Amino acid sequence: MMQKAASVFQLKLRKWTWLGIGLAVYLLLTATVYFCYQDDVDQMTWVDREAFNHKLISQYKLTDNLTQDDVMRRLGTPDITEAVLQGKDLYQVLYYRTHRSVADGITTADECTALLFKNRYLQAIGEEAVQRYSVISGHAN
Repeated sequence: MMQKAASVFQLKLRKWTWLGIGLAVYLLLTATVYFCYQDDVDQMTWVDREAFNHKLISQYKLTDNLTQDDVMRRLGTPDITEAVLQGKDLYQVLYYRTHRSVADGITTADECTALLFKNRYLQAIGEEAVQRYSVISGHAN
């Protein structure tokens, strides 16, 4: 009777061991994909890309000292871009679509979030970027 109980216990222990190993492998693979897989913006649908752009841009802080290359490497090519040279300073505003207003197949600046760069370093985000660029470029109202 003791041997039979010990044998049943060993079978249950083996079953739980394999279950634990399987769970650990699953969690390891999931974590690997989550932390190591980079989203490819060129392969996203427009809906996914808008959400992706909005999520990433909302995490940007001006104190992070982000470069234009950092942003473009992560977000890809901007939907709209403008630039002006003022003295020795290059100002560029990149527009990434973050919300669609009209389903007309055309992306307009009002459907985008603007990122203003001075000499390739992020200076302003959103409406502040648009306003500052308007003043710098001479298009202010």
